Amino acid sequence: MEIKEIKNKSSLVGLEKPRITGFSESSLIDSVGQERIDSLKKAVSEIKQLIEERKKLSLEFIKEGESIKSEISNLILINENTLRALGQNEALIEKNALRNKQVEISELQLNEKIDCWKDIALLKKELRTYEKELSEKQGRIKELNDILREED
Repeated sequence: MEIKEIKNKSSLVGLEKPRITGFSESSLIDSVGQERIDSLKKAVSEIKQLIEERKKLSLEFIKEGESIKSEISNLILINENTLRALGQNEALIEKNALRNKQVEISELQLNEKIDCWKDIALLKKELRTYEKELSEKQGRIKELNDILREED
């Protein structure tokens, strides 16, 4: 980088506006902060992907729970006659144990829905932070570009 057009190097009086050479204006402006912008864009993209993956995981968990509860219901219906043969008391105990399993699965599903909501809320909070920083950085670069264009 060179500073040209300085008439008297020992005295600053009577200086013309110095020109900085060795850089192209467009590459200088583009390189300023571009690495951070790229990093922020990548982080935003990754968080959006994490949100979608968390939603899918939760749906799979809920579907699996529904499948298990359905299997338990079918087991209760299929074994109704077998349970009667064991005796009324033992049959009721077995049915209640199976129904308790269904309730436990429902509780797990409810907890999963709550945990999923919390996880997504935290991810969205982080996403908003990164998106805000990204828009601020892009705004600053735009302002810098506008200022440099005005000087020409």
